[in-house]
Amino acid sequence: MPKVNRNKLQQGLIQVYTGNGKGKTTAALGLALRAIGWNYKVCMIQFIKGNKEIGEIKISKKLIPKLSIHQFCQNKKYSIGKPDQKYQESVGAAWKFFLKTLAEKKYDIIILDEINNAIKYKLLNVDEVIEVLKNKPKNIELILTGRGAPKKIIKIADLVTEMKLIKHPFYKGIKARRGIEY
Repeated sequence: MPKVNRNKLQQGLIQVYTGNGKGKTTAALGLALRAIGWNYKVCMIQFIKGNKEIGEIKISKKLIPKLSIHQFCQNKKYSIGKPDQKYQESVGAAWKFFLKTLAEKKYDIIILDEINNAIKYKLLNVDEVIEVLKNKPKNIELILTGRGAPKKIIKIADLVTEMKLIKHPFYKGIKARRGIEY
């Protein structure tokens, strides 16, 4: 039987977490935590998000070098509505960082947090993203999160999960809670 390198993925897939329900980033972070348990290195690139006072940023500092999280946006909101063109520069910087990170092959898993939103609002070109996804290194897992995943992305993904909003405390006037929503 061939020897298996336990510190590298043998086959990296493309996963998409989308939908209007809560839990897309949370699911990606859960996968990251599991992967770190198996000694994989994980990089999360947050498109659109920019708040440094969120739980994932705080824990990533304790998990370096196994988990690194990078933000390029200056928006400090916990909940992002429709991003506008002022995000173009930060999304472009995040995309360039992703391309560099992918080429370096230092990470086993790369999470592109909120990239679906960036594509949906035309801050990134879907065809350019697909070209990169199709040509990614075979042993790197890519996770794409965010509402409104384009059909073209869903078509090439290996796994797609849709979070469906049924009920949310926000509609009762309960604001985002530290450690739960951020």
